Amino acid sequence: MLGWSFSIGKIFGVELRLHAFWVLLLGLSVAWASSLELPFARGLALWLLLLLAVAVREIARSLAAAWFSLDLRSILLLPTGGIFTFGSTESLTRAATPRIQRRMALVGPLASFSFSAILAAIILTISPTVNLYELRWVTPVHLLRTMVWVNLLLGALNLLPAWPLDGGRVMRSGLMDRRRKDASSPAVTPPASPQISRARAQVSRLVLLGSASGPPSARILATLGPLIAMVLIISGLLYVNWWVIMAGLGIFLGAQIERQGLLVRADLDQVLVKDVMLTDYSVISASSTLEDALERARHSLQDVFPVVRGGSLVGAIGRQTILENIQVSGNSYVQGVMTRTFPTASPAEPLVQALGRIATPASQSTQLVPVVEGDRIVGIITPQNLQRSMAILPSKPGSSSRVPEED
Repeated sequence: MLGWSFSIGKIFGVELRLHAFWVLLLGLSVAWASSLELPFARGLALWLLLLLAVAVREIARSLAAAWFSLDLRSILLLPTGGIFTFGSTESLTRAATPRIQRRMALVGPLASFSFSAILAAIILTISPTVNLYELRWVTPVHLLRTMVWVNLLLGALNLLPAWPLDGGRVMRSGLMDRRRKDASSPAVTPPASPQISRARAQVSRLVLLGSASGPPSARILATLGPLIAMVLIISGLLYVNWWVIMAGLGIFLGAQIERQGLLVRADLDQVLVKDVMLTDYSVISASSTLEDALERARHSLQDVFPVVRGGSLVGAIGRQTILENIQVSGNSYVQGVMTRTFPTASPAEPLVQALGRIATPASQSTQLVPVVEGDRIVGIITPQNLQRSMAILPSKPGSSSRVPEED
């Protein structure tokens, strides 16, 4: 996704990147102005007003980040807002706390609404005859009215409970609070290195944002964003409103970018898959019957089982799949109902490269990432065991607690 963005400079050491989606919006704005027989400058001005609305929002959020002592490394600007990248472990840890997330989520909409109100007051003072409530709120025909409404609509859009909008961030902070209370324990865990702490934060994000095996509330959050985006896209098509379509596409785009981990610097090479993979697990033979597989599942804490044939990994099957197939079609063989397509990982692979696969559609269908050497399975990763493993993973010998310096 970074390949679809380009740098537009640095401000106070923070790199600003513009996503290529803005180029599409520029073409749409100019084409709209041309269809109304307006000059090119009108379409360009409309696009600049859209960019200004996002810029005002992100300036406010950047100031808030500085107030909360968050070290920003870069900001990726999308039409729905910006995505922050942090330059230190401490900043990442603080930004991931529910308290900071909720406060940062309030800054964006408040900035948009406030700027819209200030613009409306200035316009009505200078030109009282302007009708700000006339339909066609965002249009190259009336840029003054557009200037007010584009900020107001951007603030309202970010109140939707769709990740990665501000409303979705508030919902996620609530889920993190609940998970933290549920997982609270008096047990003392060894101190973790900055790399491990960063990996733990990334694990929590992936479990909450894409794991099909997470708690019901997390699955609702993972599906609510795409559902809202699809509703916006369909509504835009029905009412022939390209801006609503663009809003839906922006939500999809932002969720995909954050899910791929651009929120975090990819420097977790010290934490490998073999450090967190589950090695004490059960497998099921491809030639076993579903009743035999159910009996094995009954005596195991696993929800998903690798399926092997002669020591080689050939598939995966979940406890729920076994039950459903027995109820529907009776007893049959595992190889007939197992999932055959799924991502795999290598034991020596950096954990950060394998983390993204937890949230892929393939892994959501199996809830399992097998760790293999050749055709032989040596371990498994599931969202449940990944969080447990990261919670007790100590600092590796020789790992430095110093945060790498910026180039």
